[in-house]
Amino acid sequence: MRRRKVSFRNRHGDEVDLESFSATTAKNEFGRVLDLALQRGAVAITRHDAPKAVLLDIEEYDALVGEKANAIDRLTAQFDALLAGMQSPAARAGVRAAFGASAAELGHAAVKGAAHKKRG
Repeated sequence: MRRRKVSFRNRHGDEVDLESFSATTAKNEFGRVLDLALQRGAVAITRHDAPKAVLLDIEEYDALVGEKANAIDRLTAQFDALLAGMQSPAARAGVRAAFGASAAELGHAAVKGAAHKKRG
């Protein structure tokens, strides 16, 4: 095992230096590498002395991606609701009207919108 500092920010926000293993060692001694990852939370896998991967225990993985996955789920729900609203008959009619409007009609709508914005 070659010692090389590989910095990693764990689920607590602490920057830690990981044990690192060459890809060959990780492949040939996976059980030992896995045990160390389970004990310490993570280990680095290197190829040609450069970090290429990180092996995380499941608790570290869940802590790192769980919060982001929840945020993505919330954004997905918001996106789906916006998309559904854009598919309504009223929205479709509005798009047809806007794209079919003459230059004079668009100018009138812009002036009306600007006046409404000043009042609001």
